[in-house]
Amino acid sequence: MTPPPPPPQSTTVRYISDCLIKPHRLPPHSDRPRHLAPWELAMLAVHYIQKGLLFPFPPHCLDPGFDRPAFIHSFLDKLKRSLSSALSHFYPLAGRLATLKHTDPPLHTVFVDCADSPGARFIHAALLDMTVADILSPTYVPSIVHSFFDHNWAVNHDGHSLSLLSAQVTELADGVFIGLSMNHTIGDGTSFWLFFNSWSEIFQAQEKGDVDVVQLSRPPVLTRWFPENHPGPVSLPSADNPSSFHPHYRVPDLRERVFHFSADAIASLKAEANRQCGTPNISSFQSLTALLWRCITRARCLPPSQVTRCRVLSNNRARLDPPLPPEYFGSPVTMLRAATTAGELLGGGLGWAALLLHALVAEHGNAKVLEWNEEWIKSPQVYRLDRTFDPCSIIMSSSPRFNMYGNDFGLGKAAAPRSGCANKIDGKVTSYPGREGGGSIDLEICLSPATMASLEADAEFMAAVTDL
Repeated sequence: MTPPPPPPQSTTVRYISDCLIKPHRLPPHSDRPRHLAPWELAMLAVHYIQKGLLFPFPPHCLDPGFDRPAFIHSFLDKLKRSLSSALSHFYPLAGRLATLKHTDPPLHTVFVDCADSPGARFIHAALLDMTVADILSPTYVPSIVHSFFDHNWAVNHDGHSLSLLSAQVTELADGVFIGLSMNHTIGDGTSFWLFFNSWSEIFQAQEKGDVDVVQLSRPPVLTRWFPENHPGPVSLPSADNPSSFHPHYRVPDLRERVFHFSADAIASLKAEANRQCGTPNISSFQSLTALLWRCITRARCLPPSQVTRCRVLSNNRARLDPPLPPEYFGSPVTMLRAATTAGELLGGGLGWAALLLHALVAEHGNAKVLEWNEEWIKSPQVYRLDRTFDPCSIIMSSSPRFNMYGNDFGLGKAAAPRSGCANKIDGKVTSYPGREGGGSIDLEICLSPATMASLEADAEFMAAVTDL
C-alpha cells in the first residue's frame, strides 16, 4: 500500500494572540519559595516536556453556515477561564525559577519563585490549510507538529525568564491541537498528565455550572519531598554563565513514526518472553521494550562487541518507603540503565533481554532511590543531551498508563497525542496508550532515516506491529 503524500511543509503556523494567565486565586503561603529536590535539579539542562492532543471538530462545526469565529472565541475564553482555575490548584506553574547565589562556598540554590507569579503563557495560533488527516495519515509525523508547541529547544534552566507552563491552541481546518510545554523541574510525565486531566475536569465542570474554582477529584500534593538526612534546600556548584546549561549538539536528522501494538500482540510478546525464561514475572511493557531494544540494535548493524544500553525513566513515587502519593506534583524520576553487548542482546532472544530489564526494575527499590539521592548530593550534576545519550542505545519515556484519552474540552475524545521537538534524539521512544484502550500501546519512535528504514524491514518487529 502506497502511503499518502505528506502535507506541504511550506505551510507555517500563524500566531494570532498571546497572553499570560494567572491563578484565579492563590492558597495561603503560596508566595513561599518552592525548593527543588536532587532529581529535579538534575533536569535543569534538558528540554521542557512537550505533549499535546489532537481534537477533530464535531460534525456540526463543519457545516457551511456554522459561525466558526464565534465558536473559536468562546472556546478560547473557556480554555483560559478553566486554565486560570487549574492554576489555582497547581500554582507553582504560574511562577518562575530563581537562583540564590552563595559566595562561601561558591554555590547557588535554584528554586521556584511563586511570589507575584507572572502566570502561564497562553497562545492562539492557526494553520488553516492543514487538516487532522494531514497530521495523522503520513507514515512519519510531519515536522510541522513541532510548531504546535511553545518553548521549542528551551531547557528547563530557561524557566528563570520563560513561563514554566505554556499552552498553545492551534486551529486546523477541521480541528484543534492543544499543546502543553511544562518545565521538567516542576513536573514529570505523571505530573504533566495530572495537570492536563485536571484542566479537562475543570473545563467540563464549568460547562455545567458557573463556578470559578472547582474541587478536583485528584488534587495535586504540593508538599516537597527531600531525603530524610538532607531536608533543606539542595545547592549546585556555581555556574555564572546560564549558557552552560544548554547542550552543545547538532540537531539530528530524525524520522518520527508512531507504531501501534494491539493488546493481543502485546499479550503474545509477554507470553513468549515468559515462556523463554520459564517465569510468569515479566511484564507486558518489559516484553515490548525488549523487542524494541533488540530490533533497533539489529537495525543499526552494530558490531557484536559494541555496548548498547536501554534507558528507562523510573517513577519513584511508589518505590520510596513510605511511598509518595500518585498525585505528588514534582519530578521524582531517575534513569535506570541496562547494558549488554549487541552480540549478547541479539543472541540471547526476547526472553533473555526482557529478563535483564525485569531484574533492573525489580531491584530498584527504596534503598536504590535513597542511594541515588545521596550520591547526587555528594556530586551534583545535571543530565545533558550531548553527554548522557549515545547513538547505540535507546531511551524509553512517557507511559501507556497515562490518561491521555480521558481529556475532554467539549470536542469529544482526542484523535491522538503527539509530542514536540523537545529531547528528541536517535533512539528516543515515547509511549502512549492506544486509542482503543484495553492494554494497546502506541510507540512514537525517533531514529535516523537509515535505521528507521531497516527497522521497518525487520520481520520480527513488524510482525508485532498492528495496522489500525
